[in-house]
Amino acid sequence: MRVELKILDPRLPGWGFPSRGSDLAAGLDLHACLDARLVVLPQAPAILISAGIAFRIGDPNWCALLLPRSGLAHKRGLVLGNAVGVIDADYEGPCLISAWNRNPANSGQTIEIRPGERIAQLVFTRIAQPEFAIVSEFSGSGTRQQGGFGSTSTHAACPNPSPE
Repeated sequence: MRVELKILDPRLPGWGFPSRGSDLAAGLDLHACLDARLVVLPQAPAILISAGIAFRIGDPNWCALLLPRSGLAHKRGLVLGNAVGVIDADYEGPCLISAWNRNPANSGQTIEIRPGERIAQLVFTRIAQPEFAIVSEFSGSGTRQQGGFGSTSTHAACPNPSPE
């Protein structure tokens, strides 16, 4: 797969972009292209931060997913305002990161983002574009018709659930 990449922020190569956190990492680290530090307040509206790049995938069998960095999300509460960003193969605009501080509103747990800090990751993945057949009845039948939303129980996959 060949992806055309434009560097929009000249500081990125100095920050080490493009790079992955390790040789086998799935995600490409994205940096906060800010001119000054930014303080994100708990539960404030999500803000858009430039990743300093634009790219074009061009192949309809691929898309990119913009994901939070797990350490920042778990330890500091920095997540994406849209949970996961999907970037289609034909999008060519700037890559923007929707950043949100999920910490409780009155906790005082602000998050400081510094220029160049790695705040998200970009993962490329294959997609399927199915042909839909509109039917009045399915050609086969499974055992899960209605239920959903936990209908197979909450402890099915956990052999030793903790006491509630």
